[in-house]
Amino acid sequence: MSDSNKTYDIKIRCYEFSKSVVLFINRYEFKRIHYPIIDQLLRSATSIGANVIEGKSGNSKKNLISFFSIALRSANETKYWLCLIRDTLEVDKKETNQLITEADEISKILGRSIITLKQNIKE
Repeated sequence: MSDSNKTYDIKIRCYEFSKSVVLFINRYEFKRIHYPIIDQLLRSATSIGANVIEGKSGNSKKNLISFFSIALRSANETKYWLCLIRDTLEVDKKETNQLITEADEISKILGRSIITLKQNIKE
């Protein structure tokens, strides 16, 4: 996703990221030894958006903070798996780095959102 096409809606951005990871994985034939790594990547990447959606459908800011925190941990985990894949498997390094960058940007958005939500609860 180019910078000019990026949305500011975190739900859509997480969905598009999940979709990009699924399509990325689908382009390669991995060896059996790599299946656990790919499975972990798929789980963590798709968990980000699922937790954002779950949090937004909640009924309190504390609930939203809780689900955004889970989404943030999943985004950070996703960066780990993508880096491991980039550095150990035969994949397009540029595409992998783009996915890492997007996961990092989503992490930053979620982190800032959590901080803001926590400040708003205290006020």
